[in-house]
Amino acid sequence: MLVLNNDAELGGLRTAAELLCVAARTAPKGCGRDFLVTAIVSGEEKLALQARMREIAVRDGLALFARDAGNLDHAPIVVLLGTRKEPLNIPKCGYCGFADCQTMRTAGGTCSFNTGDLGIAVGSAVSRAADLRIDNRIMYTAGKAAVELGFLGPEVPIAYAIPLAAQGKNPFFDRSKGCDSPRV
Repeated sequence: MLVLNNDAELGGLRTAAELLCVAARTAPKGCGRDFLVTAIVSGEEKLALQARMREIAVRDGLALFARDAGNLDHAPIVVLLGTRKEPLNIPKCGYCGFADCQTMRTAGGTCSFNTGDLGIAVGSAVSRAADLRIDNRIMYTAGKAAVELGFLGPEVPIAYAIPLAAQGKNPFFDRSKGCDSPRV
């Protein structure tokens, strides 16, 4: 068997995506409670993700969503990491800005530990990507689109995406276009 260029690299990206999900899963979690949800997106689902990002750009007038959707043209695989919205019920915590978990739940707030744990998991995943020399970028834009599409399930209101690429030049390096003018 002979596997050349794009086929070999695509296989490597698939394996890397799986390893990123493992790194995210094994990242430390508050009170040892794991609310992380992971997914790997490619093909038709990735095209749907890009289409939703472009819709958000127009709907909300935010050029960075369209810019990032264009960046995904260079990423055959996208890793999604999200968190379910479940408080840890730590007495007198208050990190979320509410008096207690019940008040936070009633107000529709989010447990600070959920988002903190998600951030640690994302950091662990992109650290693994760096170890593997995989071009990547953390995108809240693609994460928001994935949440709107329900890719991670109805219990996941917060997500980030990590597009993966293997090219001679990192396609996510110069992303300044669209940041200066946030409106479409």
